[in-house]
Amino acid sequence: MAKIVQVTARAVVSYGVNPVAQFLLRIGVSPDAVTVAGTVGVLIGSYFGAKGQLLWGTVIVTACALTDVLDGTMARLRGGSSKFGALLDSSMDRIADGAVFGAVAYYLATEGNPYNGMIAALISLVFGQVVSYVKARAQSLGLNADVGIAERLERLLIVGVGGLLGAAGLPWGLPAALWVLAVLSVITAAQRLLHARRTEPQVAVE
Repeated sequence: MAKIVQVTARAVVSYGVNPVAQFLLRIGVSPDAVTVAGTVGVLIGSYFGAKGQLLWGTVIVTACALTDVLDGTMARLRGGSSKFGALLDSSMDRIADGAVFGAVAYYLATEGNPYNGMIAALISLVFGQVVSYVKARAQSLGLNADVGIAERLERLLIVGVGGLLGAAGLPWGLPAALWVLAVLSVITAAQRLLHARRTEPQVAVE
């Protein structure tokens, strides 16, 4: 299945990220340090979002989420990611995603938003974790689940658009984005499970 924007967005971002990655490597910064720093930044941005400062929260989270591309680029330029680096990256991604959607759910709950955005945020949080887990678990079993209409980059972009709409004074904007994301996350989880099933080697019965 084709992804929404991942290939194009990553190509554009990587073009601008390469010089930064090369500079950081020259001054001795490791990809792992960038991974952790990016997660800390997302936590800070999530705090702003939870407090209702949607514009600052969206800007900070989006900027720090770009480190997901930066650390990968640094690892590639250095000759490839280590196994620990890959584990750290995945772990920090889960923490960051939990912070973002937890903050959004908290904000909508405290605002008494009438569009049930909190429910959509929780659905997006749960199925976002499921989407990542299915891929990782499938790989550990020798299956392929690297498909899906909405992967992590798409999820963050959709939430970011919703945050900007909310910051612009449109109370329906963030819940609408979250409901779109909730549906796409459920679809993506199903896509990965079905694709993994199709890639399972068939054992001949004698």
